Amino acid sequence: MPTVEVMDTRAEVRDFLRTRRAKITPEQAGLPVYGQRRVPGLRRDEVARLAGMSVDYYVRLEKGNLNTASDSVLNAIANALQLDEAERAHLFHLARTSREGGRPSSRRTPAPQIRASVRHLLDSITGSAALVRNGRLDILATNPLGRALWAPAIDTAAGVPNLARFAFLDPAGPDFYDDWQTVGRDVVAVLRTQAGRTPYDKDLTDLVGELATRSEPFRTWWATHDVREQHAGVKKFRHPLVGEITLTFNELALPGDPGLSIKAYTADPHSPSAEKLQLLGNWSNQVSPELDSFVQGP
Repeated sequence: MPTVEVMDTRAEVRDFLRTRRAKITPEQAGLPVYGQRRVPGLRRDEVARLAGMSVDYYVRLEKGNLNTASDSVLNAIANALQLDEAERAHLFHLARTSREGGRPSSRRTPAPQIRASVRHLLDSITGSAALVRNGRLDILATNPLGRALWAPAIDTAAGVPNLARFAFLDPAGPDFYDDWQTVGRDVVAVLRTQAGRTPYDKDLTDLVGELATRSEPFRTWWATHDVREQHAGVKKFRHPLVGEITLTFNELALPGDPGLSIKAYTADPHSPSAEKLQLLGNWSNQVSPELDSFVQGP
């Protein structure tokens, strides 16, 4: 089966801009339409016109030559393509990598350290299912209720649990999510965002290669070049212990631990999901606290 290279910078720039261009219609961009069009979305000359630059210059940029593009040029392209916040940030990350020379992914990220104060913070969160994760979607630590919620992903993991592996490679993954297709697309987009942010992360390269080799849906969605940030939202689960449960999540970055964040899941008060979350809490009291951290901490 084919594998996927996380960051071939020139190809990444080319495919990202091409796929964004294909998503914008002339009508959305406020351009007149004459006759039959042979390409979906905007043509390169139309993007150049909207961005206020020559066609030749934009073509060079779309071929992957972002190393000389200024911030004002990048913003002009982002405005022309109507990029959202995550897409705009991704474009700037690609430009940064291009300026650095597009070195191949070879660095392994040092093993994270979960500080004692972070573990104490997790333990103090008693009404929500909370976990600490990194940009690769590794679950690094949980509070007891988080341990109970994510038991299907944690119990079958070899080593540090990873939400992407669980979603795409674990047979229980599709059954755990009420809308697996949406979750799967979101997972891919989050990993693509992380690849732009940390293009030299060998662990991320290995993860994406593994998922692309073993999962056709992952390969298909990876090729869309969609990027996404998910700091808040609603997610529905089908938990093997309590059945269907709808939870609201919020994610908070840990400024003292770059790349790590706490994600907490709560239920609406007095809702059926709140009752089910309480059932999970009762069950979590039987779980050994030794299982609440998955990496070494100081």
